[in-house]
Amino acid sequence: MEMQLEQPAIAPEEKTARKSAESSKPSASKKAKIISTLGKRKSAIARATARAGTGKILINSKPVLLFDPKIARMKIQEPLVIAGDVANAVDIDISVSGGGVMGQADAIRQAIAKALIVFDKKLKGQFLSYDRTLLVSDVRRNEPHKPSRSKAGPRRHKQRSKR
Repeated sequence: MEMQLEQPAIAPEEKTARKSAESSKPSASKKAKIISTLGKRKSAIARATARAGTGKILINSKPVLLFDPKIARMKIQEPLVIAGDVANAVDIDISVSGGGVMGQADAIRQAIAKALIVFDKKLKGQFLSYDRTLLVSDVRRNEPHKPSRSKAGPRRHKQRSKR
């Protein structure tokens, strides 16, 4: 024995009212574009969230101009200088953790460059010709220590006397 559920009949006026209400909702294409990118260097990881804006760059909730040392700050600003006007139309919020200061700087610049490429595809060639590590992460990692000489290092051996 099969049971059939009857759906209530909808008047034609209600159908048009539903369609107009659905069309008044903001579509996905009108929403602000939010991009998440990742940059890595050694043990440092930088996660960047980019959206259309006025060109504000925040690193761990602080402006990029407060990032020290100066050489690391200059390294972080390289993709912004290359991008030019595209960087002034994007707000980027970066959270970085792990590693040292220069490793974090390299991870941050990579995350910024990847985010800017999503907004303007033409930048990819410029970034690659300037420095390939802006887009491609460096795969070199620290060699793990071997057993029984964990403090000495991975390849250190006991000193041997020749005579």
